[in-house]
Amino acid sequence: MTRTRAKICGITRAADALAVVNAGADAIGLVFYPPSPRAVDITQAAAIVAMVPAFVTVTALFVNPTSEQVQSVLDVVRIDLIQFHGDEDDGFCQQFNRPYIKAVRVRQASDMVEACVRFPGALSLLLDSYKPGVPGGTGETFDWSLVPDDLNKPIILAGGLSPDNVATAIRDVHPFAVDVSGGVEANGPGNKGIKDASKIQAFMNEVYRVNYEQHNF
Repeated sequence: MTRTRAKICGITRAADALAVVNAGADAIGLVFYPPSPRAVDITQAAAIVAMVPAFVTVTALFVNPTSEQVQSVLDVVRIDLIQFHGDEDDGFCQQFNRPYIKAVRVRQASDMVEACVRFPGALSLLLDSYKPGVPGGTGETFDWSLVPDDLNKPIILAGGLSPDNVATAIRDVHPFAVDVSGGVEANGPGNKGIKDASKIQAFMNEVYRVNYEQHNF
């Protein structure tokens, strides 16, 4: 039994990256998808990553990028892991000399089983909610009972997580890791991408609490 890892995604400010580090999360996520309200450019990303010490994984999220778009980020920003959210295939994902994870928008159990076959190079599958025309970041949960118990890849659970439900998610799904973005953002319109340090800490506290209950860490 291992502790549940946690990634805070959609970081747009250096101060928020520091809050993630201070709360004890394992990874941050930077969104390189311009239509997203949480998108960052290369200059912003470099400033954010400057706040991230060793042993905290910097993840770059792309949706149907060109090879040149991905490489332009890797050439400038310290990226440890790539997260693909679009229609990329395994060959495309493996070409960048970085480990990668593949997002799966879950409608039925077979989506996850098929992804394990289609993406043999993926380190993990990130399970997100399905919404037509939206590649992720919906803020909505999906039916966790659809997740098979015997997938041959580690699972990162995403989609609508927050401090209020992450403990239940961990108990029900037993994921290797959890991923949150909107659930730890500041209240109010126009605050997508603006994190709330107290919510980040509350989220991590819930992860710690349920792990302690389950494993007596």
